[in-house]
Amino acid sequence: MLERINVIFTRLTDHHDTGLLLLRLTFGILMLFHGVAKIEHGVNWIVSILQAVGLPGFIAYGVYIGEVVAPVLIILGIFTRPAALIYALTLLVATLLVGTGKFFTLTEVGAWGLENEMLYFMGGIVIMLLGAGRYSVSTRTSMR
Repeated sequence: MLERINVIFTRLTDHHDTGLLLLRLTFGILMLFHGVAKIEHGVNWIVSILQAVGLPGFIAYGVYIGEVVAPVLIILGIFTRPAALIYALTLLVATLLVGTGKFFTLTEVGAWGLENEMLYFMGGIVIMLLGAGRYSVSTRTSMR
């Protein structure tokens, strides 16, 4: 009985490419909000953090690639795998710069202190591993 219900449910919900599209849209749009904030308010605060740890400040401008260009590519389904890798690496660098103090912490509601960072990072990794799927602005699979 349960097996039959599961087979029917699976048949009704087996939409791999739609799932990939929703995954890309969710993570791409959510990260794009962060990128838009950087466009509106600048990256000077990131420059100062980088310089404080002995890194050149110009590296901060790479955030525009990781939080604007990569999410747009992910949303459109163009060069999705490399864009998702850049997206994930952006999260890793951001976490190393400002989040390492939260590694062993819990929030007031019991969530891991780096829960959001990990969610975005793993979203990028999953998109990189799965690719764009069929729904992309490009019909050429070599561009997805």
